[in-house]
Amino acid sequence: MDRGGLCIVLHAHLPYVHHPEYEHFFEERWLFEAITECYLPLLSMCERLNRDRVRYRLTLSLSPTLLTMLNDELLQQRYVRHLQGLIRLAEQEVSRTRKQAEYQYLARLYRRNFKAALQRYREDYDCDLVAAFKKQAELGGLELITCAATHGFLPLLNVSESAVRNQINMGVETFKQCFGFMPKGFWLPECGYYPGLETLLDEADLRYFFVDSHGLTQASPQSENGVYAPIACTNGVAAFARDPESSRQVWSAQEGYPGDGDYREYHCDIGYDSTIPESYLAPYLLEETIRVPVGIKYQRVTGGGGPKAAYRPRQALMKARQHAQDFYLKRQRQLDDLSYRMRKSPIIVAPYDAELFGHWWFEGPQWLEFLLRLVGGNKLGMQSVSGSDYLSRFQNLQTATPSASSWGEQGYSGYWLNETNAWIYPVLHKSAMLMEELAEEFQQAPRFSLEERALNQAARSLLLAQASDWPFIMKSGTTVEYAKKRILDHLARFNYLQESVRTDTINEHYLTALEVMDDIFPMLDFRTYKNTTADNILS
Repeated sequence: MDRGGLCIVLHAHLPYVHHPEYEHFFEERWLFEAITECYLPLLSMCERLNRDRVRYRLTLSLSPTLLTMLNDELLQQRYVRHLQGLIRLAEQEVSRTRKQAEYQYLARLYRRNFKAALQRYREDYDCDLVAAFKKQAELGGLELITCAATHGFLPLLNVSESAVRNQINMGVETFKQCFGFMPKGFWLPECGYYPGLETLLDEADLRYFFVDSHGLTQASPQSENGVYAPIACTNGVAAFARDPESSRQVWSAQEGYPGDGDYREYHCDIGYDSTIPESYLAPYLLEETIRVPVGIKYQRVTGGGGPKAAYRPRQALMKARQHAQDFYLKRQRQLDDLSYRMRKSPIIVAPYDAELFGHWWFEGPQWLEFLLRLVGGNKLGMQSVSGSDYLSRFQNLQTATPSASSWGEQGYSGYWLNETNAWIYPVLHKSAMLMEELAEEFQQAPRFSLEERALNQAARSLLLAQASDWPFIMKSGTTVEYAKKRILDHLARFNYLQESVRTDTINEHYLTALEVMDDIFPMLDFRTYKNTTADNILS
């Protein structure tokens, strides 16, 4: 690591979408698409690297909501059904495109890929991707870390310390329940940090977290090494920061790799193709009439304003290899320069949403594998490392406090607090305050009683209402009505439960229905919402 380390972090997260009350539910496709296009390719990549004895380190954050959905038997069954539907559609496409050679080649490729995905998911993994990720972690290439319970944007929940504490602790407990060991690192949702947050991370026995670039460049005192070495908060918890150069090469809409003309065009899905009859696509559309992406795309990004050219996989693969080489050489030059100027070994932190790799950028997993092979094959140059790798080697860190920050637009809280969603937070804060009062008032509720079940379910409803996904969707303008409905439903459930407990009018049948619909965090104990501030002052 003396020549420097490259820390690639993939953050895998999806909001909790669980609707057993419906036979089909459109938003469950978010999970199904991510499994097919991102998580299965990522696992395949890790297996190939291990098979070929390539030394690599990759950090993967798996959010508690995602882990819960991956473990859910109903969603597992529905995913198998989803893949079977894609295979049928690909079969139809092989027939429909028989006079279009370039498209038929792609249709056959999709059919092969969907069949392989079904084989791997159902036969190789027994529908258990959590166990598959755990196996890769045990083999040493993957460092798994956790995230907040429902991906709540912590700086805006900080009106209630118990709300933030439970987001963190429930994330850690879910991780331990799934994997059987304690995570060392923590992904702050949206990289949202506020000074003092490290206290709650330390309470949860977490050793490091990630912030955006200005979290360290504007730290107090100023970071001596910018974003290229972590700092230690006053309690010893380390903060790593995102490198803007490596982010720009992948994320930037103008100069990032995914926008290259040879890559597959995400938006050109046959579900939107007006030349294909609606009746032909009906089984794969929303309510059989509303045009939506169905997962088969024949065009590449191309260039200019003309029609999109046909996608050519071999050409795209060659471009992914070139882009991996370009990224590798630029990072090595960057580390060579930093090593000359810095007193300690530099680290470049390159964090990305995991769903970028395969879903938005179809060739992303191939690019990542090429990159890790390049890094792993050069024993004298930079190494791929995790945050815990770096901390085990370099323990004498500068002490400083990161600045308030996020990786959202303009770097703070504006994307989650604006004219589209500001109404959410007063209600969330009031609900958190009520939850603290309930935890104080009903501390002695009998274990396994109806009262305790209702209070635990109220805490689940609060956690689910706090998810950052819903205000994000309201700002971005996609599926806004669904996002509003999710928040309002969770808040309505919370209010019903807290009122029924106070008035001793709990309807067990309805409570059971809520427990089935929001079947998450089985270890949750509402008593953890008891406000300890007053106790600490008195003691």
